Amino acid sequence: MDFTILLHWAEFAARWLHVITAIAWIGSSFYFIALDLGLNRNIQGPADGEEWQVHGGGFYHIQKYMVAPDAMPEHLTWFKWESYATWLSGVALLILLYWVGAEMYLIDWNVMELAPWQAMLISGLSLVVGWVAYDLLCKSKLGDNPTALMILLFAIIVVLAWAYAQVFSGRAALLHLGALTATIMTANVAMIIIPNQKIVVADLKAGRSPDPKYGKIAKLRSTHNNYLTLPVIFLMLSNHYPLAFASDLNWLIASLVFLMGVTIRHFFNTMHARKGMVWWTWGATVAIFGVIIWLSILPLMRADAVQEARLSPYQERFIAHDSFDAVADLVAGNCAMCHASEVYMPGLAAAPGGVMLDSAARIATQAQAIYLQAGASHAMPPGNFAYLTAEDRALIRRWYREARGGAL
Repeated sequence: MDFTILLHWAEFAARWLHVITAIAWIGSSFYFIALDLGLNRNIQGPADGEEWQVHGGGFYHIQKYMVAPDAMPEHLTWFKWESYATWLSGVALLILLYWVGAEMYLIDWNVMELAPWQAMLISGLSLVVGWVAYDLLCKSKLGDNPTALMILLFAIIVVLAWAYAQVFSGRAALLHLGALTATIMTANVAMIIIPNQKIVVADLKAGRSPDPKYGKIAKLRSTHNNYLTLPVIFLMLSNHYPLAFASDLNWLIASLVFLMGVTIRHFFNTMHARKGMVWWTWGATVAIFGVIIWLSILPLMRADAVQEARLSPYQERFIAHDSFDAVADLVAGNCAMCHASEVYMPGLAAAPGGVMLDSAARIATQAQAIYLQAGASHAMPPGNFAYLTAEDRALIRRWYREARGGAL
């Protein structure tokens, strides 16, 4: 059992947990947003609004109080662990994939020559500094002007997207922009929304009148989380789509995704508030997405679009290994008909996943994927369409393990 296989399963477990907890967080968040916007406020009594709902064969009568009911209930459900677990599992995945695998996924020597420790330090600090800067802006006088604050925050997002693209690989740049946004969202819950709600609860239990400012502050952060959710999901999925992350204009693509998040959420927020269907938002969304598609293929139209990648010392080890030529022959005969700049396999318009294996540099870059897909498993070639013997797969395993530095 070598390190790469153990790491691969650890990544799978963390990703599984991350997806589950994200579904729970996003689901509860969207539900309460829709509930709050759709409340019937033309009612008698102290409640600010109510809603009747039906689900699972039962009927639910829900009431909302702006501060709290006259008597605090003994059992109060807090919706916070979904957010915390999503962030914690996401950080675990970031560490397992991008920190442990920094030389493969985080660093791109065509972008910036970094040592793994330098890349990891920038990665971690960017999340902390990003949250602190955002929090200070929200606590400034701009917090009293939500529209101006949102415009400024979007401008900062554009700058951050560009900055990440100047430091990390394209895949890591988009992922980190999503991780920073998710960090802000979770910190909003953990450090602003929940503490403010606890202050209100404590005041009520002590017989004091809660200061309404705490609700106002929490509402601002909750609104930000509402509009940031969809872009975060896009950015977390982007590492599976090379046309999004492997473009020279990936930072601009990522920035436009935040605008799509605004147009989509505006439609649903308006609908849930029973203010009608603002259909123009879908036209705007389609138009923005069309620009994103155009930006993704724009670099391919340049004459110098195809350039050989520069290799890091880590990647050069795979080429220097004495088995590389034999492995390269196996890849050329079994993989390169699909994974190449010019695809020869009928039915394929481009290399699956954007993975290219038609040069020594590209084979070295994809060494771990080759090992996992064709050495440690029989995932590739699909259905063993191009036949690889047990000896061939053993050769791939030996090449990867020895070049990488051996097995545990």
